Amino acid sequence: MTRPDDRTAGGPSGRPAATDPVVLVAHGSRDPRAAAATRALARAVSAARPGVAVSASWLDHTEPGPAEALRALASAGHPRAVLVPLLLTAAYHRRVDVPAAVAEIRAAAPGLSVRVTDVLGPAGAVVDAGLLDGLRRRLAEAEPGPFDAVVLAAAGTRDARARASVGRVAAALGERLGVPVRVSYASAAPPGVGAAVARLHADGARRVAVSAYFLAPGLFHDAVTEAARAAGAVAVSAPLTDAPDLVDLVLRRVDAVRPGRAEASPVPRVRSRPRTHAA
Repeated sequence: MTRPDDRTAGGPSGRPAATDPVVLVAHGSRDPRAAAATRALARAVSAARPGVAVSASWLDHTEPGPAEALRALASAGHPRAVLVPLLLTAAYHRRVDVPAAVAEIRAAAPGLSVRVTDVLGPAGAVVDAGLLDGLRRRLAEAEPGPFDAVVLAAAGTRDARARASVGRVAAALGERLGVPVRVSYASAAPPGVGAAVARLHADGARRVAVSAYFLAPGLFHDAVTEAARAAGAVAVSAPLTDAPDLVDLVLRRVDAVRPGRAEASPVPRVRSRPRTHAA
């Protein structure tokens, strides 16, 4: 199910209503290309929304963390901020890490009101049209087609609800492209991209492309590319990074949270952190 494009979210004139600073928070990676991609997205969002301060933060591996970035805004005198989780599924990082960062900043700077947006992936049954546009854009850049079938290659997670959301993206992308789309994962869950490509070939597809469901380059995307090529895929798309469609999606997430709706998600207690890699 896709949502109509609502890129003019904001006031009656179509201008955005919010001018509060925006903090993007990404998963984080040891690969420096991932942090560079997040910074590029922050610059693109800032360019698309003049007058709004946009900064990047990371949950792991790269500094600053989201609490540190929010603390800097509080120190600069900002009363409000919007936190955007640059995540494609609402798995562990959205359910635990992001609320924990908000709880930390509340304790350190209680005067700062923080609104947290939805992740960039599906919210419930809805798949944002901009997300699909971005995936199609990157696929067309890699190879104009036509294709007989496509594999949507995601990072991977053990969270069944998160995997279901990836499946909804695959189904919606298949509707857009008019071809079968299968899901694969780089880690944590089967099938791998090579197996998914091979299965489509066995079903009769000759030209199989791989759509990378990643926000940034890194080891996972490298591994997906290598495995897909070895299995005979005719194209592997680049990560979404700072695609114009992703910039629009981030801004719509920002515009969807209204002032006064501070994040109220409780911080769940967990005894051990599961390994989940979906971004």
